[in-house]
Amino acid sequence: MSEHESPHDQSPPNNSDSDELESPSVSRSLGHGLAAAAQRSGLGAVADGKAPSGAALLAAMGGIRGLSETILPGLVFLVLYTFTKNVPLSLGTSVAVAVVFTVVRLIGRTPVTQSIAGLIGVGGSAILAIVTDKPENNFVPGFFIDGIYALALLISVVVGWPLLGLIAGYLVGDGVAWRKNKRTLRAMQLLTLCWIGLFVARLIVQLPFYFAGNVEWLAATRLLMGVPLYASLVLLSWLMVRSVFTMKRADTEP
Repeated sequence: MSEHESPHDQSPPNNSDSDELESPSVSRSLGHGLAAAAQRSGLGAVADGKAPSGAALLAAMGGIRGLSETILPGLVFLVLYTFTKNVPLSLGTSVAVAVVFTVVRLIGRTPVTQSIAGLIGVGGSAILAIVTDKPENNFVPGFFIDGIYALALLISVVVGWPLLGLIAGYLVGDGVAWRKNKRTLRAMQLLTLCWIGLFVARLIVQLPFYFAGNVEWLAATRLLMGVPLYASLVLLSWLMVRSVFTMKRADTEP
């Protein structure tokens, strides 16, 4: 400050500028975290720029082992409960299957995060169903998870930071620059809405079976609307991300 300037002549710090600096920092951290999680889950295959293949899609689904860990506990419960109507037996066997998968991973010294998460989910759901003496309550945690995912994704679209765009942007090395392109932003909003549709559709279809106490159909629709729909949306996401970000690069190249 020169000798001719008074403290009142200095302009106050621009809060909006600091907000603009902080907001990208927050979104950058969030985007890196989401992208890292997606990379570990296998969705990082969208970043290689290659055309989708069956092998890569299978890897994005967690491979044969990952699919087995996802499907078999629920399938075992459905089959046993359909034929025996024995809740403890059906739930206990389902949990035992999840335990076996976890032990196999521990013995093989392979990553156990997904397996342990699945075991906790299966075990917690089984305990809830047994304690309440209502087998349909085995699916209640899944309803809450679908609802939370749908709400989080919807909020991200409303505030203009669609989560699928953040994930894709950091996976393909674009960061948050994609938001400056209206076409890319709209595409990522649409893709995020598709994922919202998945979680909402599960609730719309399955909740009536839950309230009706129809455990067999509830278990069946849970399986049918699980991996098959998830795989379809992974493929759609892959194709859309490749297409949109390829066009974006073409638009920005001289």
